[in-house]
Amino acid sequence: MSKGLSVGIVGWGAYIPRYRIKALDIASLWGFDPQLVKSLNIEEKAVANVDEDATTMGWYAARSAIIRAGIDVNEIGAIFVGTESKPYAVKPSATIIADALNLPNKKLASDLEFACRAAGEAIRISLGLVSSGMVKYSLVVGSDTAQANPGDVLELTAASGAAAYVIGPKEGSVAYFEGYYTFISDTPDFWRRDGSPYPLHGEIFTDEPAYFTHIVNAVKGLMREYSFKPEDFDYVVFHQPNGRFPLKVGLELGFTEAKILPGLLNPWIGNTYNAAALIGLARVLEESRPGQRILLATFGSGAGSDAFSLVVTDEVKSKVDKAVKVMDMLRNKVYIDYGRYVKFRKLLVRV
Repeated sequence: MSKGLSVGIVGWGAYIPRYRIKALDIASLWGFDPQLVKSLNIEEKAVANVDEDATTMGWYAARSAIIRAGIDVNEIGAIFVGTESKPYAVKPSATIIADALNLPNKKLASDLEFACRAAGEAIRISLGLVSSGMVKYSLVVGSDTAQANPGDVLELTAASGAAAYVIGPKEGSVAYFEGYYTFISDTPDFWRRDGSPYPLHGEIFTDEPAYFTHIVNAVKGLMREYSFKPEDFDYVVFHQPNGRFPLKVGLELGFTEAKILPGLLNPWIGNTYNAAALIGLARVLEESRPGQRILLATFGSGAGSDAFSLVVTDEVKSKVDKAVKVMDMLRNKVYIDYGRYVKFRKLLVRV
């Protein structure tokens, strides 16, 4: 990626369902040690209602992103939806969201899948499309209603949420891209075969060989190629499978907790998969100041990580209040018990 690439984030949006369930309620039902919950640094997670799915949540986040961008939707030349829980096995969510937003029919549109990294992959694709002049604006949506086998440790964090970004010219952006670096390998730490209702995971294999190896290599590669040091960044946002991993990997890379905590939302909303790092970035943009530098590192099982460096511009302050903020959605919550959770997530189907 050329250091002279003039591409940035023009608008952003997020969606967090208002229903939450306490992690200790799930742990108590299935007999998990409360110390496990504490060690993972998780409190509660967001739960999609019966009428919410990856498409409806993605539409809401995308609408907010377009409102903040303040652009004519007819200038959006591409839309990508990163998800591993789309409502149709064979039918794109991108077309549904695009039509609901009145985007032009002349556009690129596709659903992407790379576990939790698909939306990060969409950002990389969008950088190429915008910088080449193929499109003026690209809309990226990351949205998931994460699945977890009842009683599996994944159920403590698998959550629902969405984030969206309008990628466009550097001029007029709220934050522009300085560079990126990607690190990918075939590391099967987490998977779901065709026809299986729930994913499987390699237990501790999801730790060092997958999450840490890929994020560390992506971030170190970015810093090496662009001569960055940890102290050059004001905020650091990582993919968040739980509340412990982002802190651990950040400290390993030389960042302080103060730079990680503003974008660490997993303890209060869970792992929203494709939206996890992107909601964290949205939260950071809400409080950032012009000139500050942000590191974003996505991760997807399978496995791969994208690391991006962004610099905040003067435009950010004028756009923060144009749509619902992440902090407002975090505070707007209603707690439910496990029974309602099961009903909302359709784990128990009435026939």
